[in-house]
Amino acid sequence: MQAMFTVEFQAMASPCQVLLPAAGEAEARALAAPAIAEVRRIETKYSRYRPDSVTSTINAAAGGPVVELDSETLALLHYAGQLYELSGGLFDITTGVLRKAWNFRVPRVPKADELAPLLALTGWLRVERPGSGVRLPLAGMELDFGGFGKEYAADRAAAILQTLGVRHGYVNLGGDMRVLGPQPDGSPWSIGIQDPRREERTMASIAVSSGALATSGDYERYIVVDRKRYCHILDPATGYPVTAWRSVSVLAPLAVAAGACATIAMLKGAEAPAFLANSGNAWLAQDATGAMHGSGI
Repeated sequence: MQAMFTVEFQAMASPCQVLLPAAGEAEARALAAPAIAEVRRIETKYSRYRPDSVTSTINAAAGGPVVELDSETLALLHYAGQLYELSGGLFDITTGVLRKAWNFRVPRVPKADELAPLLALTGWLRVERPGSGVRLPLAGMELDFGGFGKEYAADRAAAILQTLGVRHGYVNLGGDMRVLGPQPDGSPWSIGIQDPRREERTMASIAVSSGALATSGDYERYIVVDRKRYCHILDPATGYPVTAWRSVSVLAPLAVAAGACATIAMLKGAEAPAFLANSGNAWLAQDATGAMHGSGI
């Protein structure tokens, strides 16, 4: 039986790792290299921080002409539209523009009159998608693939490893996990879920042999003002952070599905349990009081 090796790297502003079986560390690194390269390709292509990315090209053309897109980007836009419909308009990749009012490194809450002109630039239904292109009709509008980009990269990295014959291990991109298969002896992996109020502790350990586990929470990026926490998950109707849940973790076949379900649940507030039950996925959540909820985990 081969030993398991962890290959660590940084991507998408997160610590990442690939765990896989190999004869030695050098072989593990060589085997993980194509998967890591795929993660970096996706980051380079869709990062809103790179002026040469597809995302920046689309945003720079807002209010102007149609931007022609490749098949991968068209597929991601189609998925964004599906998530918008599934969430009842809560998962909206045009709301990234609201970060211009929210700086989660500075403890300051923007006023409603600061958010109003930015909210006027949001709305997935405004996005025009003629043929193989996309057009943002208002100058200042933006798209942001960050809501599922990391999970998409995890799935793509896992797919590459599977084509190389990897049947055990996992891809972990900043806590978004895509499991390639069980441990070499057939037992599941025990994956810890962080306690949203105590960084050094886990609130649960989940047994996972396949599929993906993703968590969305109010502890990833946040500020505290007057003893009230404001997280980076923003309600598209108001521009202000959600407050009903501290964290939601979802186990699903794909990382993009797990991550999207977790984020939509955070946005759904009191309706989250019903939404998660209807999704058919296993889930575990902690509400604003610290009480635990879940099904199938």
